[in-house]
Amino acid sequence: MAELGSKGVTAGKIASNVQKKLTRAQEKVLQKLGKADETKDEQFEQCVQNFNKQLSEGTRLQKDLRTYLASVKAMHEASKKLTECLQEVYEPDWPGRDDTNKIAENNDLLWTDFHQKLVDQALLTMDTYLGQFPDIKSRIAKRGRKLVDYDSARHHFEALQTAKKKDETKIAKPVSLLEKAAPQWCQGKLQAHLVAQTNLLRNQAEEELVKAQKVFEEMNVDLQEELPSLWNSRVGFYVNTFQSIAGLEENFHKEMSKLNQNLHDVLLGLDKQYSGNAFPVKAQPSDSTPAKANKSPSPPPDGSPITSPETKTVNHELEPSTLEAPGASIPKSPSQPAEAAHAGAEAAGSEAAAGAEASKTEADSGSSSLPAVVVETFPATVNGTVEGGASSERSDMPPGFLFKVQAMHDYVATDSDELQLKAGDVVLVIPFENPEEQDEGWLMGVKESDWIQHKELDQCRGVFPENFTERVQ
Repeated sequence: MAELGSKGVTAGKIASNVQKKLTRAQEKVLQKLGKADETKDEQFEQCVQNFNKQLSEGTRLQKDLRTYLASVKAMHEASKKLTECLQEVYEPDWPGRDDTNKIAENNDLLWTDFHQKLVDQALLTMDTYLGQFPDIKSRIAKRGRKLVDYDSARHHFEALQTAKKKDETKIAKPVSLLEKAAPQWCQGKLQAHLVAQTNLLRNQAEEELVKAQKVFEEMNVDLQEELPSLWNSRVGFYVNTFQSIAGLEENFHKEMSKLNQNLHDVLLGLDKQYSGNAFPVKAQPSDSTPAKANKSPSPPPDGSPITSPETKTVNHELEPSTLEAPGASIPKSPSQPAEAAHAGAEAAGSEAAAGAEASKTEADSGSSSLPAVVVETFPATVNGTVEGGASSERSDMPPGFLFKVQAMHDYVATDSDELQLKAGDVVLVIPFENPEEQDEGWLMGVKESDWIQHKELDQCRGVFPENFTERVQ
């Protein structure tokens, strides 16, 4: 019996809740359709908007604070690993070994204390602050449901009031029908019963209205007092939270700066004791620095000697073509006088003979053991043509062609105006358009394969280091 009774009570509650939900849904539909008016409180609606905004801001602050604490934890782990690395590389016989261990221990304790204080004074306070919002939010939702109940009860009572005449008409109809079937004395009692029933319904509706109004007003008054107070409390909470974080950070950095100063002093003492073995740190040049004007070509990878254009020697002899200006030995234009070319050739021959005699004298003196001398000769040029060669040889060359060189080593271009060379590439050397732009040890030219294929000088030419090449013509 007890189980049946309990089941009956549960079923009654379920039926009551279902009836309330149906009544509320019907009332909301009528309000949206405009067939029923809705009770509104603009002041309370503003308080609800402020509440939602405050809840959103607090949730975001809590999320960012947790992210900040996670970053502090990660920084603690990184600092701990760095100090452990210092302890490992710090040899036992170095001065200040005990001091570094103590500094590392204090560093770890300082990070741990900083993180714990942030949790206690900021995160837990934040959690407590946000803990009051769910209850208030549920009460706001309940107040909305009670408002719908109040509007429904009010509309029901008003409907009974306005339909009083219609109800009397409905009551009179059954009396007229009963007049034929009921005796005279019973008709008055039946009419009185129907009037009493109508008044009872009206009284029940009025009681429900008063009850719904009372419940709604109690919740409404409490929330209207609590919501503005909660909204104003956010200022003090924000101030206390950020003041706590700022104060903790200030103390942490002060203590950390002392530890860093102590570590600096220990390392300074180590540096003084081993100052002779200091490792020099040089600044690396920036890629954007225009170093072309002052740079010199790097030596070839096999360590072959670097030759300059002024003092390039071939078999212990100065090369005449490199000592003289390009215009003197190799004319740029066929219109230059032939006498100048003959004079240049004679001067080159006399200098070559003098060099040969000097080398012969050195060999005879026996002051130093030198390898066998192999004289390398170059064909003389007259009016820009090689004697004995075909005149068509230079007709296919780029304008202003001087001579050919062959790359002895690979060269990787480091700038857009440089040539990329591989060992064995033949380069046709041409003069600079502006002689002042020529840097020492650098030549202007175009690879022979590019010239034969494209015949476009502007797109294929570039500068390259002379000491990576050997002259072949």
